[in-house]
Amino acid sequence: MKLDNFKSDLVILGRTGLLALQALWAYKIRSLFVIISVSLGIASLTVIIAAHDGANQKAEELTESFGPDAVLVLGGDIFNRPVGQRTLTLSWNDLKQIKRSLPGTYLVVPLRSVSGKTIRYKNKNWNVSRIIGTSANYSEAWNWPLISGRDFTQADVTQALKVCLIGETVASALFSKNESPVSKTIFVGSIPFTVIGELSHRGYSGGSGTSLDDRIIVPLTTLAQRFGADRQYFRGLRIKYIDAENMQANVDNLTSFLRHLHKLKPGEPDDFTILSAEEVQQFLSTLKGGLTIFLGVTAATAMIVGGFVLANLFYLSVSERTLEIGLKRAIGASKGAIVRQFLFEAVLLTIIGGLLGIVMGIALARVLFIFNLIEIRLSLKIFLSALGAAMAVGLIFGLSPARQAAELDPISALRGDG
Repeated sequence: MKLDNFKSDLVILGRTGLLALQALWAYKIRSLFVIISVSLGIASLTVIIAAHDGANQKAEELTESFGPDAVLVLGGDIFNRPVGQRTLTLSWNDLKQIKRSLPGTYLVVPLRSVSGKTIRYKNKNWNVSRIIGTSANYSEAWNWPLISGRDFTQADVTQALKVCLIGETVASALFSKNESPVSKTIFVGSIPFTVIGELSHRGYSGGSGTSLDDRIIVPLTTLAQRFGADRQYFRGLRIKYIDAENMQANVDNLTSFLRHLHKLKPGEPDDFTILSAEEVQQFLSTLKGGLTIFLGVTAATAMIVGGFVLANLFYLSVSERTLEIGLKRAIGASKGAIVRQFLFEAVLLTIIGGLLGIVMGIALARVLFIFNLIEIRLSLKIFLSALGAAMAVGLIFGLSPARQAAELDPISALRGDG
């Protein structure tokens, strides 16, 4: 008995769907307006979900690459940026005192950079974006494995040797696919450097959007001698701790220690900024939240507009189809059957609009990704969420016109008085 009822329900559903398709085809232009209206909202929703998931993934990657056991100290207050502030406030004395006196640290590496120059290997040239100056153990300090070769040693820094590490982008630009850059001599401007190591792929930075792989790294002393970088001060310090469980205590101790070294009085602002993995996550969460709110309002507005377009066109459709509705009611169609048919039409339109919106949204997300404006991640959640939202728009905004159609008096409808 239950099987027979199920078959009967399927037959009725199939007939309802067929009638809905015929009705939508009869009003093609009207249906197209609804589809386009809904698709714009769904496209925005698709971008939101893809961007949100991509931002979560990127936050995890950046936090992992930054290192939960490390901090980055930058000269100057990068958050408040007071007028006339110095950004070169970290010195060799700071580095030596931290290494010698601050408990819990096991690696302290300075950082300075100059803008890129043209580099050359044989007949190939490349305009590298940054030249970074640092000290021994750069790869370990930044959790940045080497594909081949070795890291800097203290001897490289002490003797200001003309050696370098190169990023993936530089290696690809200067060397053939099967050629190892290690031990090769490249020219930075007119200065020869021996490549001692090739860094693995790193990707793009979260702040500037520039490729971290498009750089060469040299000893800080060499940067000062050959490229005119400041010999006493540097831009940043990368510090790694033995105990990663109590990073807040480590940050507090470092703050107090640097204020003491810089002779800052109580009430005076810090002339440095300390960034940890937690600050990186908070910063990315703020950006992600702003993006989600903006796109969320856009998506909600577009879907509400699409819903009102659907409702108004369906109200118009009801007034134009009174004869059809009256005939169906006269031959025995129930009010529920009329409601189901109109809801079926509404949901069918919004699903089509939803599918079109998913395609548009994915295409837009891809374009934004290509131009490095957002990070995206495609998943089944996008498809399910978009279709769910499309169906909700159809049901919510199609219900009132459907009820109006069902409440028409059959006799008045047959006379065309609807």
